[in-house]
Amino acid sequence: MTSSAPLSSTASGPTVSSDPSDRRRWFALAIVMTAAFMDLVDVTIVNIAIPSIQEDTGASFSSIQWITAGYALAFAAGLITGGRLGDIYGRKRLFLIGIGGFTLASALCGFAVNPEMLVASRILQGGTAALMVPQVLSIVHATFPAHERGKVFGLFGAIVGLGAVSGPLLGALLTEWNIAGLEWRPIFLINLPVGIAGLLLGRKFITESKAPKALRLDLIGVVLVTLGMLMLIYPLTRGRELGWPVWGHVSMGGSLLVFLALVVFEQSKARKDGSPLVELSLFRVKSFAAGIAVQLTFGIGLGIFFLVWTLYMQMGLGWSALRAGTTGVPFSIAVSFAAGISVQKLVPRFGRKVLQAGAALMVAGLLIYIWESDRYGMGITSWQMILPLVVMGVGMGLIVAPLTDMVLSEVPKEHSGSASGLINTVQQMGNALGLGLVAVVFFGSIDDRPAPPQVGPAFAEAFQHSLWWVAGVLAVIFLVMFALPLRPRGRCPRRRRPRTCGGRPAWPCARPPTGSSHCRREAGRRARTA
Repeated sequence: MTSSAPLSSTASGPTVSSDPSDRRRWFALAIVMTAAFMDLVDVTIVNIAIPSIQEDTGASFSSIQWITAGYALAFAAGLITGGRLGDIYGRKRLFLIGIGGFTLASALCGFAVNPEMLVASRILQGGTAALMVPQVLSIVHATFPAHERGKVFGLFGAIVGLGAVSGPLLGALLTEWNIAGLEWRPIFLINLPVGIAGLLLGRKFITESKAPKALRLDLIGVVLVTLGMLMLIYPLTRGRELGWPVWGHVSMGGSLLVFLALVVFEQSKARKDGSPLVELSLFRVKSFAAGIAVQLTFGIGLGIFFLVWTLYMQMGLGWSALRAGTTGVPFSIAVSFAAGISVQKLVPRFGRKVLQAGAALMVAGLLIYIWESDRYGMGITSWQMILPLVVMGVGMGLIVAPLTDMVLSEVPKEHSGSASGLINTVQQMGNALGLGLVAVVFFGSIDDRPAPPQVGPAFAEAFQHSLWWVAGVLAVIFLVMFALPLRPRGRCPRRRRPRTCGGRPAWPCARPPTGSSHCRREAGRRARTA
């Protein structure tokens, strides 16, 4: 996640040091990467502990949804604002406030005495994460010179992959071990020593930096975005339990009016002071608009899948947290492997076809999963799940790694920070919306109180029903991807000749495909844009 304004140091903080002997910056890198890892793990670690939380606290299904959706919603609503606050008041300051608040919220989650306190603490946790996470890459930009950032971002990618692999497994182990009789609570309490260490070490090793021309805060935009999402997600989450009251339908319809008001206000604010929360001019770029649609729908699909997958394995099949956690390891490894090869090897040669292949593979994996769940019923094993999970994991890895680069490839450089923040925000909003839709696509197909012998089959049937929804979402994503550019700007196939067409560079990086047909197309393109 990136800040929403230019990333650079000012006189208010030390400039970037390129001295190889300056070890403070590497300590700073370790601190901010640990914080990013803590956030990534905290998103995935909770799902695996949901059955234990429900059994211990007596939480309703809607409360369970809000334990995950509340975090995602608060995180999404605060991302752009968190980045902008760091640009204005200092990235180190906001990072320390964020990690301190995240640690405090983790303690409140761990010591929650009822579901309501846990939901409120998770919302606070998401809000403080939105202050902490946007500063990570901003601090990296301000601390490391350009020639070292490639190595640093490689480390960041490894951290992301490690978080995806370790989150579910760590959650399963902590829940299964039942440390000191605390059951699920250690999944939150483990953040305390890490957060306190990050707070103390961050004060010592992270250097302060700000943006030279930071934009003003758009608090009205933040309020409108948050209000619109709440008016849409809250009725989806509670509607089934309350019998779909009239006010729920009115609220969901009213959310569209709120989002329309947001568009009108952002247009006005852009004309007034040039600092809107959402840079609407970005949507004139076809590839960016399509990429935002992909991010939103992809987030919806993932929000549905991961929650119902956990409920299916633990509450439907009756598996332990440890067995459910280890079952997901092949999926995480497949995601990390595919993500690693997609950006470096596949996208430069095949462009957006890689992302479309990823969507097709995910659909194929879902169909295999539906078939296996129906065929083997309650006797399905972890080994039988490996094939669909690996196919889905490879597909997801082909999408998540290159998608942001593809979406930003045609965005003007002066808006790249705002565009990056908007991409991350929309994906988190999609995730929150998907979690809200679980009440419709999963719990909506289960009787209110199934007899104990029917609980397992009911959950299995609801799981299959939900996967059809996710497959439909991914089919839509596959079609929308046709609006993405053929390949990110500046990415070229490996073949090197001819380097020019008529004495001029034939490709942005002077590495075009071979053949005179390319030269004719390039000449036509230049004539049209002249």
